[in-house]
Amino acid sequence: MSVFRPFRFIPKIEIEACALNVWLEMAKARFELQLPLDVSLIAEFLELDLVWDTIPDDAGGTIAARILPLEKLVEINENIPQLRGGFGESTIAHEIGHWILHIDRVQVERYIRLKQKGVDVQVKPFLCHHEDNLAGIEWQAQYFAGCLLMPQHILTELIQGKDLTQWSHLYHIAQNLGVTISNLTTRLQDLGWIVLGSNTRKIKLTKTTPII
Repeated sequence: MSVFRPFRFIPKIEIEACALNVWLEMAKARFELQLPLDVSLIAEFLELDLVWDTIPDDAGGTIAARILPLEKLVEINENIPQLRGGFGESTIAHEIGHWILHIDRVQVERYIRLKQKGVDVQVKPFLCHHEDNLAGIEWQAQYFAGCLLMPQHILTELIQGKDLTQWSHLYHIAQNLGVTISNLTTRLQDLGWIVLGSNTRKIKLTKTTPII
């Protein structure tokens, strides 16, 4: 049995809307988030449990994280040190992206009810391999993570009085959000607010950069 949705192209605007909807639902439930973000609170709101555990490699290589759908459990591989800190927040947000975008949660609930009735339902875990090049559903989940951790309305507030061409200001914003500087600059480039030179550390603003 499977609870995984077939792959489909998802436009950036739709992914952004899905991430923003999580914020809106939390606000509606009076579940307040504070900076720097603790994304585990978002997982808690979505009724997802989080654990750090040893995850053995498989034929596809090192597994960074996996989701056990019927247990509503996200396991993060504790043997990958770089997943700690800001990378850890991004990893959890990435897995939440898979949960929202790629797992049929209605079907999950059906199978959970069957298990509660004594039916032996077997569902394979959703695996995320540790790799540098993101494509397909992995790219979608990572884009969702950026939108979830750094929604536009929050970024617009944080950049007030800041010079986005200055690395010291960007590091300050990243620290406030609880993300890595790489996460932040990727998000700002995705929004079209900055352009980062490929061979230099020089940053340029764009015409779409909010007036601050």
